[in-house]
Amino acid sequence: MKEILILGIETSCDETAASIVKNGREVLSNIIYSQIDIHQPFGGVVPEVASRNHVKKISSIVDMAFKEANLKYGDIDAVAATYGPGLVGSLLVGLSYGKSFAYAAKKPLIGINHIDGHISANYIGNNEVEPPFVTLVASGGHSHLIYVKDYDCYDVLGQTRDDAAGEAFDKIARTLGLGYPGGPAIDKAAMKGNPDFVQFPRAYLEEDSYDFSFSGLKSAVLNYLNGMKMKNLGYKVEDIAASFQMAVVEVLTEKTIKAAVDFKVDRVCLSGGVACNSLLRKMMKDKCQAKGILLDYPQPKLCTDNGAMIASAGYYKYVKGDFAPENLTAMPNLKI
Repeated sequence: MKEILILGIETSCDETAASIVKNGREVLSNIIYSQIDIHQPFGGVVPEVASRNHVKKISSIVDMAFKEANLKYGDIDAVAATYGPGLVGSLLVGLSYGKSFAYAAKKPLIGINHIDGHISANYIGNNEVEPPFVTLVASGGHSHLIYVKDYDCYDVLGQTRDDAAGEAFDKIARTLGLGYPGGPAIDKAAMKGNPDFVQFPRAYLEEDSYDFSFSGLKSAVLNYLNGMKMKNLGYKVEDIAASFQMAVVEVLTEKTIKAAVDFKVDRVCLSGGVACNSLLRKMMKDKCQAKGILLDYPQPKLCTDNGAMIASAGYYKYVKGDFAPENLTAMPNLKI
């Protein structure tokens, strides 16, 4: 089989990333420039700052990807670039660069949905993961439950109706003074806390719904903290973090397992930055084992935004001849 080399470019938020992946599964290079330190003082991503830094870094990041892979520009077969969803200014930088690179190198351009990239991260370095399976995509901007029928063929079973899981983590971490990004900070603090200290609400919604909702939980935590302050009562930040995290993870896990059972699949995958959460991985593993379901998730570097997942998704579009038109543009609200 001919080796297919895809250059993946990802700039949907605040990571400038480029990667070269062989046949959708083998990473030859994966370069990520993170802007966390830049946005940390603001407690979140500032869109204009993010896009300006992408402009500064994109060329050097792509050059580093080719150098690490020991390849020349002409060695790749196609360029895959994220065109949505995400911050429009950030998306435009990566997509414009990808279009220019593809044109200059006389290679086809492949437009990638960012969520498709997160799903495809599960294929990298793991030949056992093949559709069909159910995947939870949970990150700062997304909370989707998806039935993966085939490569690049999905049924969206449910999604958040308000805050994404990662967004809720960021907001509660900021309230608790734990800093940004909130996911790792909450996870670390929760390890020293009591998850049963407060029974925060779990929003399961309608009986058969696979959707998520975390705005009520967020409000419940804020109301609890305000009430404690008004009563001049103390609390341990670690206990609040652990109780909040448990409320989020229980809902994510139970809905994912329900979907796997309902759709009669024997494999569950996790995707997105929240997939790094230690409690989510443990609880999902325990529940999957109890049901005889296999569980897979990418290594941490492939859970957060990266170019390898975009290149992997690009491979499966390449083999189908699904190339992007010349007028492809950024779509910040793109659906999967």
